[in-house]
Amino acid sequence: MNNLWGDSLSGFWSGWIIVITLGTIAFCWWILFANRKTDKVPDAEGNVDTTGHQADGIEEYDNPLPRWWFMLFVGTIIFSLGYLALYPGLGNYAGLLGWTQENQWDKEVARAEERYAPIFAKYNDIPVPELAQDAEAMQVGERIYLNNCAVCHGSNAQGGYGFPNLTDDAWLYGGTPEAIKTTLTNGRNGLMPAWQQLGETNINNVANYVLALSGADHDAEAAAKGQPIFAASCVACHGPEGKGNQALGAPDLTDDIWLYRQPGQPLLEAVLQTLRNGRNGHMPAQAPYIGEDKVHLVAAYVYSLSN
Repeated sequence: MNNLWGDSLSGFWSGWIIVITLGTIAFCWWILFANRKTDKVPDAEGNVDTTGHQADGIEEYDNPLPRWWFMLFVGTIIFSLGYLALYPGLGNYAGLLGWTQENQWDKEVARAEERYAPIFAKYNDIPVPELAQDAEAMQVGERIYLNNCAVCHGSNAQGGYGFPNLTDDAWLYGGTPEAIKTTLTNGRNGLMPAWQQLGETNINNVANYVLALSGADHDAEAAAKGQPIFAASCVACHGPEGKGNQALGAPDLTDDIWLYRQPGQPLLEAVLQTLRNGRNGHMPAQAPYIGEDKVHLVAAYVYSLSN
């Protein structure tokens, strides 16, 4: 309830929930006893009351529930009242045990930390390249990766549209153990500004020059016109040869690896879209979520994928 409504409800809504909940239980109790007919006996001819329902000559008797069934219903009502007394469920009433889902989560995390912290601490003292050779450690690292990273980079770590492939040797921010750990620990924010101010003709010329850098099919005449525009506008990030800058996260434009290209999309169209609209990539910091020790293991696992 706290997660949905905040730390507490207003007095009105708390009272409303209490009244509705207890009223429903009281109504079920009344229904149960109001329909418990224990005085039904056959008449002199052995006939008993029926409900009036009949099908294929079979009439439905108006008999009370079997005692065991009736007591089972009574037991469920008593159980519900006991549960609501011990646990939260009646508005702002916290329950006699003071249980909350946040406290339960914290206890489970504490137990897990107590059990697994020594294992992670042992791995944390091993350098990433050496740890990447430890098959048992990499099984642990893979599980952490699958739980936290696969949603973006894929279970096979080969990425997707807008998410880098972690199994090749093309790194936006560097593939050294230190660079990978920095990326995981602090996250990354990549920004490619839109260049609509160049005009559509110049954007097309620059796009063809970018294709020429990687040896892709292109319009040579347009590429020649795009080269000076690239030199004036793009080299600050991508370098004079278009090989990128890992300090900025600017990609290498000469390796024919395209982060923002849909499957089957013409390459020129993908590059034009990037130049027109820009790109804004975000890699969230993982250390606050999984801890430094697990970051070390995941860094070793990612390092092992391409080494």
